Amino acid sequence: MTSSVRGRGFRLGVAVGAAALVVSLPGAGRGFGYAPVSGRLADGPWGGYVATGSGFRSIVGSWIEPSVRCNSSNDLFAPWVGIDGYGSSTVEQVGAEVSCASGAPRYRAWYEMYPAQPVYLGTATHPVRAGDSFTGTVATGGGGSYTLTLKDNTQGWSFRTTKWLNGQNVSAEAVIESPSQSYPSFSACSFSGISVNGRVLDSYGPIGLSSGGYQPTALSNGAFAMVP
Repeated sequence: MTSSVRGRGFRLGVAVGAAALVVSLPGAGRGFGYAPVSGRLADGPWGGYVATGSGFRSIVGSWIEPSVRCNSSNDLFAPWVGIDGYGSSTVEQVGAEVSCASGAPRYRAWYEMYPAQPVYLGTATHPVRAGDSFTGTVATGGGGSYTLTLKDNTQGWSFRTTKWLNGQNVSAEAVIESPSQSYPSFSACSFSGISVNGRVLDSYGPIGLSSGGYQPTALSNGAFAMVP
């Protein structure tokens, strides 16, 4: 399993139905992207819980964006929820990234329809701060359409867009990921209210994954935390 590393141009666009500026920018300024994983690794780029099988139509989940301490300018990670990517070549996902490329934590919201590039939401209209509560939703309406929603419950903004991709809908996940394979330090990243196809995540017997020295606590009624 490898994270995808690819160059990105700069593009500006208006998100349909969101009335918000979105920007395609290099993650951490190095061209890192969020990518699928292959198989169950002892300590891979994804950390959290992954439901596997078929027929995954939706996932919804919340998390608290942690306050971090940068250890190097290479530190980069994001909590996110999504469909696909575990044993498939596409991922449909929404999250909030922390990059230490500037030497201090920089927070940005984003979505990605991998293998397309991540799209970052403009920080003027969609600011992100440590401690913010987020709720993300990814849902497919069939025919390759996916509606991605991200809400900052703390600051009160929301974003929604519909995209198309030939996804397989073979997994659903709530995870943290470091495309650079270098995490900043944080005490915990807490997830809650995770449901898949309208059922609590626990009912799918999901796989637990560790990443970069962070491990998931026991899953309980759709809630867990990633801790050192």
